[in-house]
Amino acid sequence: MLARMHRAVPLLALAAFVLLLALVGAGWGPVQRLDGAVSEAARRYGRAHPGLVDVLRIATDVAATGAYLAAGTVLTVVHALRRRPRRAAFCAAVTVTIPVLWGLLHWLMYRPRPTDGFVVVTSNGFPSGHASNAAAAALAAVLLLWPRLRRAGRVAAVLVAAAFALFVAVTRVALLAHWPSDVVGGGLLALAVVPLLGGAVARAPRRPLRGRRKPDASRRRTS
Repeated sequence: MLARMHRAVPLLALAAFVLLLALVGAGWGPVQRLDGAVSEAARRYGRAHPGLVDVLRIATDVAATGAYLAAGTVLTVVHALRRRPRRAAFCAAVTVTIPVLWGLLHWLMYRPRPTDGFVVVTSNGFPSGHASNAAAAALAAVLLLWPRLRRAGRVAAVLVAAAFALFVAVTRVALLAHWPSDVVGGGLLALAVVPLLGGAVARAPRRPLRGRRKPDASRRRTS
């Protein structure tokens, strides 16, 4: 069983993502100025605290694509082995769809990253892959856990998930791997796509599991 988010949430997130995509693609001045100001502040702070930068270089990879794909694959297999087809399908869909979408946008849209960052990345930057992965993993975890938790557990799950996604987003900006608008775009992409995937999986017809069919009454032997 999966929790289902109100349809308005992913639709609003999708609209916000498309708007941000258009503004970034058009080089809208206010977005550029805000990106530049935040990134320059991050550059100054990072140069003054090189030890913190070293820690963030390691911590940010918790949402690297390799780790994201590995975790998603493990969860998919675990749910499949436990005969939870909807949960397995949801995990598989989120694991595959999110990297494909942000990777396609990287390929289609020219978006240089901040120069002289604390990490070297040469690909286009919108939306942030790390931020997309982290937000998608956090949201998927909440949707999977929600039906099994009580009120306090649900609040804790949401807070932990939000903190994880925000932490990864901050590391990408602090390391000058992305502009702030890139990580916002990653979060919006996940918020738009993950609930839609969950709804599609929840609406899919349930197939009977093998080995669970009831015997045909007409074939029972009579004494």
